[in-house]
Amino acid sequence: MTGTLLLGLILVVIAISYRMGVSRAVGAASGGRLHSRPVYHGALVALWAAVPLAAISLVWGMGAERAAQWFVTPMIADQLASATEVPVALQRVMALASGTGVVGEVADWERAIAQDLSSFRFATQAVAVIAGLLAACAGLFYALRRVNRTMRARNSVENAIRTALILCSVVAILTTLGIVVSLVVETLRFFSFISPVDFLFGTVWNPGYSTTGAGNGSYGILPLLAGTLMITLIAMAVAIPVGLMSAIWLTQYAPARLRGIVKPLIEVLAGIPTIVYGFFALVTLGPALSDLGAFIGLTINATSALTAGVIMGVMIIPFISSLSDDIIRQVPTAMRDGSLGLGATKSETIRKVVVPAALPGIVGAILLAVSRAIGETMIVVLAAGNAPVLRLDPFQATSTFTVTIVQALTGDSDFASPQSLVAFALGMTLFLITLVLNLGALFIVRKYREQYE
Repeated sequence: MTGTLLLGLILVVIAISYRMGVSRAVGAASGGRLHSRPVYHGALVALWAAVPLAAISLVWGMGAERAAQWFVTPMIADQLASATEVPVALQRVMALASGTGVVGEVADWERAIAQDLSSFRFATQAVAVIAGLLAACAGLFYALRRVNRTMRARNSVENAIRTALILCSVVAILTTLGIVVSLVVETLRFFSFISPVDFLFGTVWNPGYSTTGAGNGSYGILPLLAGTLMITLIAMAVAIPVGLMSAIWLTQYAPARLRGIVKPLIEVLAGIPTIVYGFFALVTLGPALSDLGAFIGLTINATSALTAGVIMGVMIIPFISSLSDDIIRQVPTAMRDGSLGLGATKSETIRKVVVPAALPGIVGAILLAVSRAIGETMIVVLAAGNAPVLRLDPFQATSTFTVTIVQALTGDSDFASPQSLVAFALGMTLFLITLVLNLGALFIVRKYREQYE
């Protein structure tokens, strides 16, 4: 039972039960006035029918693979001489039953067990579907019997919606807490190998490759911090002028028809995958900047902080442009008219009235864009050059937090060694930096935002 089939079945049950609930409520209304509108009765009946079906489907989805493994493991163990071979054989049988290929020749007993597993899966799917439909029918008939003129269906539906919203909020909070706790725990494990002072203030990044306490190498993050900040500053030097000026032009000068064309084109930049930006920087922008540097007498590497910063700045232009556009448009027209009425030119009105009034929101938009730039991964992986050396030359290759995290977690990682645990320490550092920037943006927006009538 695929996810699409399951979703379609739930939607069909919701549609049928909703219509039946509405019809039952309309029939009950013939004897007097209903407490709740028929749509609420239909929604409540749909909930009673769909929730049991969804719950059984969820339980089946969570336990189906485990049940399948429990079913075939004894059969596989009977065919093998050593219990250590069971996990590999189990993966092969599961792959055969799913219709995917396996490496090497398939034994007859593997094919037979895979067929038995396919039959078992089909049977469990059928049982899950039948059980879900029976539960949905039971909920449907129970809810239909409760429909009457005095039933408070609206209150029940609103309580169900409120509960669902609370559960979604709890999931979001628990997810955040889980991320923070995992980062903190693994960071503390890393600091059992490496001193926090050496990590935070070291100037050399040269990880070792031993799993013991000795010979772990150097893990100073200042080269990575310098590279991250340098690329971010270059990106903001590109994005802030272009994004802010385009927002001012779109709101103050552009005709409505032209604005309707240009603004969506700018916002398209936000929808381009970052891997595309990185590939473009690697094969086009980097060589172009290198040729330009050679023309004017400068040595610019094709993969450098400048290349990564410029293309990242292009990527975050829509963040600043769109947010600043919305903020500038919220400045009351009366303020513009008052400035123009006092004899100020349009440019003076923009510089001395419109932009200062929208400045808190613009600063908040810029800080949010900075957070986005600091956390970018694919562009710097492809375009920065990956040279974790402490230097301030934007024309040379550099490295960032995100590049190093990717390297630490790529390949066969031993999560008991500092070479892999450092990814969590870097992630924690990056998390704290972006958290401070986001909190700063929210503080500026909330404290200095002016409300105009």
